Amino acid sequence: MSLYYVQKFIYELNRDLRTQERFRADLEALLQEYDLTDEETEALRSQDIGLLYVLGVNGQILMHFAALAGLAWPEYLQAMRDGLTKHGHVRAGVYATTGYEGVASHTVRLKQRESGAEG
Repeated sequence: MSLYYVQKFIYELNRDLRTQERFRADLEALLQEYDLTDEETEALRSQDIGLLYVLGVNGQILMHFAALAGLAWPEYLQAMRDGLTKHGHVRAGVYATTGYEGVASHTVRLKQRESGAEG
């Protein structure tokens, strides 16, 4: 996954009028300028706020993209909830809900590394 490039795409789209014009005029050419997976490309193409959230896009960036897509605040929040229902847990980024076992497990693993028991 290339979360960095998805967020860069949305950030630039949110801030740059020329990028917004290109988004409307030739989205496919614009998407080709970023190193995106097929899933990310389709999420951006279809403006799937729920999937973008699950992919890990930061909410501060995503809310502006949602507004650009014409979603009001309550619709944006519901789109994220729907994304969790449809696509599962947030996979990456600051909102990731998978792969982390908690502070206690993390502390045990660190101590094992420090003692040389894990390698």
